[in-house]
Amino acid sequence: MSRMGSVVAAGVIAASTMVNAQQQLTPLQRVKASIERTTRSVNATWGIYVKSLETSEEIAIDADRQMETMSTIKIPLMVEVLEQIKAGKFALTDKYTFVQADSQPGTGTIQRLDPGAVMTVKDLITMMIIVSDNTATEVLYRMVGGPEAVNRRMDALGLKNTRALNVPSRWFPSLRSAPTTEQFYREGKYPFGLTTPREMGRLLEMMERGTLVDKNASELMLRIMRGQLYRTRIPRYVSGYTIPHKTGDFLPFVGDDVGMLEAPGRTIVISVFTGNHFGSGEALENAIGLVAKEVADYFAYRH
Repeated sequence: MSRMGSVVAAGVIAASTMVNAQQQLTPLQRVKASIERTTRSVNATWGIYVKSLETSEEIAIDADRQMETMSTIKIPLMVEVLEQIKAGKFALTDKYTFVQADSQPGTGTIQRLDPGAVMTVKDLITMMIIVSDNTATEVLYRMVGGPEAVNRRMDALGLKNTRALNVPSRWFPSLRSAPTTEQFYREGKYPFGLTTPREMGRLLEMMERGTLVDKNASELMLRIMRGQLYRTRIPRYVSGYTIPHKTGDFLPFVGDDVGMLEAPGRTIVISVFTGNHFGSGEALENAIGLVAKEVADYFAYRH
């Protein structure tokens, strides 16, 4: 056989081996491999955890890597607020009157209201989740006793890698004092929060099963999260599901989205974290959307 013929033959054998290996993968392994190809299309650090609550099928890609939460840490804060309400420390109907000193920059609408605006604790929770309101977050952290209270609650739930670390009134001044936003991020001195994709997934699973705080509180949290207004990641290409979820942002460096895909007879937890991304924020969001579509399509087919 000529040298050229040997090269061609070797290529055919290699291609055949790859096809055979692909055929030997289970459907779940194939969808995981497809998700991994999507993550490699964007130069970032990824952590992904997926679980079907009906079949217990899981996809874990660096799911135990501790990563920056940004605003997804507001879910653990919401949990602590509802735990303290359950304990009788305050009530969903208690009133808060907005004062300018509480105003925080970034996402949210309360900062644009006139001082004296009155809202309930339930209003604060809702705005913290559906528009990621940082002023509401600041007030709720103060009500529960700060990040330390949230961390004690996560410890009690066995989520040792989920840490609330900074309130908005500390985080934003630290960002403003940095020479550049990129340097601030690269130094990593002031994370807003930390968790792993698997731990956040476990928290969401408890919520869906009605065991997070209690059944009524779990249902309330799900109703609020279903009203999420930022829909450019997990819901981007997904249809046929209700999607309670929460985003976390420090684009282009960090883009997170965690939530559930809900349809009759099936519920899938999906927890996607990214970091160390220095390219297009739009490309990162698009990739997260493609990951979620792979998951949604697979479980729709499985059903």
